[in-house]
Amino acid sequence: MTLTIPAVTAAPTPTAPDPLGRRRRQRRNTAILGTLAGLLVLSAVVGVAIGPVTVAPGDVVRILTGHLFGWSGDSVDAAADAIVWEVRLPRVLLGIGVGAGLAVCGAALQAMVRNMLADPYLLGINSGASSGAAVTILFGITLGLGEHALAGSAFLGALAASVLVFVVARAAGRITSVRLLLTGVAVGYALSAVTSFLVFASGSAEGARSVMFWLLGSLALAQWGGPLAALVVVVLLTVVVLSLWSGRLDALAVGDETALALGIAPTRFRTQLLVVVALCVGVIVAASGGIGFVGLVVPHLARRLVGAAHAWAIPASALLGAIFLLWADLLARMLLQPRELPVGIIAALVGAPFLLFLIRRLHPSS
Repeated sequence: MTLTIPAVTAAPTPTAPDPLGRRRRQRRNTAILGTLAGLLVLSAVVGVAIGPVTVAPGDVVRILTGHLFGWSGDSVDAAADAIVWEVRLPRVLLGIGVGAGLAVCGAALQAMVRNMLADPYLLGINSGASSGAAVTILFGITLGLGEHALAGSAFLGALAASVLVFVVARAAGRITSVRLLLTGVAVGYALSAVTSFLVFASGSAEGARSVMFWLLGSLALAQWGGPLAALVVVVLLTVVVLSLWSGRLDALAVGDETALALGIAPTRFRTQLLVVVALCVGVIVAASGGIGFVGLVVPHLARRLVGAAHAWAIPASALLGAIFLLWADLLARMLLQPRELPVGIIAALVGAPFLLFLIRRLHPSS
């Protein structure tokens, strides 16, 4: 018998409205997605232009068009060109990829475990990546990966955590929502303890500070190259795959019985979702460290804008997640300049009050 948690169960997808209402909703949601896309472009331009050294928007446009299309207009200062192209644009692209990936994975996980408080780190993936990164930072174990040792060890840690969650959840029988949820929480706590033990065992104060900054998440290490390209490709593929699976996500969010009635095998589909989410979150954490709350907060905002149907909620979550993280990173760069805050702190400052709001709605009597 499948166990559920009624108090935190995701709301069922509403029944299909009449054709006129459906067309009206489609036009409205299309307009919302178009608006969000425009806001994302604007946020990206602001993120590239503003920083400790401000670059005029016109110069930003000239620099980008010059590099992308070979257009040569008025001369641009070499320092401004380096700031925009070599430093800030990779950082903005990384922020877009990380924010979008975390948000869509959060939306998928909330449907997979039927828990509106789920987020991408529910399955212990972040804790596994943290343990892998701590091994490299504290003990210099590179696994032959050279300059990509930190990202590679973090990804391998995330992959190992995902496999462990899957094996443990599967060992007790078929994979259910509650079993997956509890296994992920237990593995996450265990791996967090492993990371803390590694910090104390190393005896390195500088290494401990590096691990702490990495655990809180940052986009400061963004640069052109393979890791950034890999992240963008993986996130795009994840958004496409989850969008194609939107109908099955809707059925799974209602319940296993509904999914079975529609010819969907819940256990097999949860396994497929777990693989996709683990791959995406592992690549994200390897590139940016642990950034929490994006996958928790953004899917709820997306559903409020476009409704519960995942055909709309997935792209809306991707756009909102990218916008959210770009502005969080801008605040992280500007609040205490010339020092820089980890972007995870800003995300938590926004996400924690939202979590408390959700808890209050779930238990109004408390």
